[in-house]
Amino acid sequence: MKKNAALLFALLALSARPALAADKQHLQMMAEIRLLQEQQQQLQQLIGGLQDTLKALNAKLDDQGSATRKALADQSLAVNNIGENVRVLREKTDGIDVRISSVSQEIDALRQAIASQPPPQFAGVAPGSGTAPAGSNPGAPSPANPPTTGTGAVPAGVSPQRMYESSLDDYTAGRWDLAIEGFKNFIAAFPRFPQAADAEYNIGQSYYSQSKYPEARDAYLKVTTDYAQIAQASTLADAYYKLGMTYERLNNIDAAKQAYQTVVQKYASTSTATLANSALQRLNRR
Repeated sequence: MKKNAALLFALLALSARPALAADKQHLQMMAEIRLLQEQQQQLQQLIGGLQDTLKALNAKLDDQGSATRKALADQSLAVNNIGENVRVLREKTDGIDVRISSVSQEIDALRQAIASQPPPQFAGVAPGSGTAPAGSNPGAPSPANPPTTGTGAVPAGVSPQRMYESSLDDYTAGRWDLAIEGFKNFIAAFPRFPQAADAEYNIGQSYYSQSKYPEARDAYLKVTTDYAQIAQASTLADAYYKLGMTYERLNNIDAAKQAYQTVVQKYASTSTATLANSALQRLNRR
């Protein structure tokens, strides 16, 4: 009897061992699963933090890009304004130089006219007597010998500088039609005067301001062809640059590029070359 009880106890003990081992493995697996879950949560948190950092970085880059583009646009506008101001100041300086030249020419013409006048002759006066008849004006020239203008290049009574400045006043005040008419009259009267090129350029500017681009194109082309020999380099550079802008308005991009390229290549020392180079790069990026 005791032998049977011992045998039964041994059998129960042997059957309990696998159950205990299975429970131990199960608990170990559950612990490993919990560990993996915790690691997964930590990894998700890390990924979420990286995503937030990436979003913040992208937003910062977008803000910096916008600020950079705005700064470049402002800089380009400032450069354009500076270039226009320089052109206006240069035009005023050229106007002063031309005024001085015009006054000098008029003085020379007056000197030649005075030198060409014959000695005054008065009726009833014996040669060499030095006595003038009563009622005569000793300082007046003889009607038979009126004073002459000397060179004949400038019509009598017309000052080239005054005529140019009158048209320039209309141009500055935005009276485009009057300015165009005045500058055309100036060119007709003084076609080879140094400011004839500037007058033709201002005609183009007046047309451009009225969005009359074909007429503006023709005026700028005249500056670069008809007045290439007497125009200053700065005036020619400005004419080619505005010609390029006009061609852009007329959707002739190839001609616009060629005009800008001319400024960059032939007038690199002028301030307008910087503007032309920027415009050329802008068209090449299209």
